[in-house]
Amino acid sequence: MSEKDVIICPNCGEKIKVYRNPFPTVDIIIEYSSGIVLVSRKNAPYGWALPGGFVDYGESLDHAARREAYEETSLSIHDLQMFHVYSDPDRDPRFHTITTVFVARGEGVLRANDDAVDAVVVDPDHLPDPVVFDHAKIIDDYRTWKKRFSGGIVIP
Repeated sequence: MSEKDVIICPNCGEKIKVYRNPFPTVDIIIEYSSGIVLVSRKNAPYGWALPGGFVDYGESLDHAARREAYEETSLSIHDLQMFHVYSDPDRDPRFHTITTVFVARGEGVLRANDDAVDAVVVDPDHLPDPVVFDHAKIIDDYRTWKKRFSGGIVIP
């Protein structure tokens, strides 16, 4: 046990092991109109991203996906299917996160909210710049998957 892995209790002086665990997140590829939805982030890292965010304590992944999609885009989502999990420790420059990516269809009027300053529909073959985190890779994987399975959402 190294020094950085412990803290000292200020009350009793006991050494306490510190565990640094990754944060669970969700990202949602929202199929809407003739493309997918991207949001322009209000906070660093600035740029374009899939709607998504951190899973709250006591919240399921699918509930987090629905909540984040609505908070950032004002869209209700349906046909929610898990797409893939991305766990590269360097995928987010702020923290070590593990994201579960979902694919869903969006319904309603697209409008940026919460952590998003803008929300747009883009052709997945022509992304704006810059796309942050590992979302360009996620979208590329989605494009490859869509080419393999045309016509509806299929769990890969």
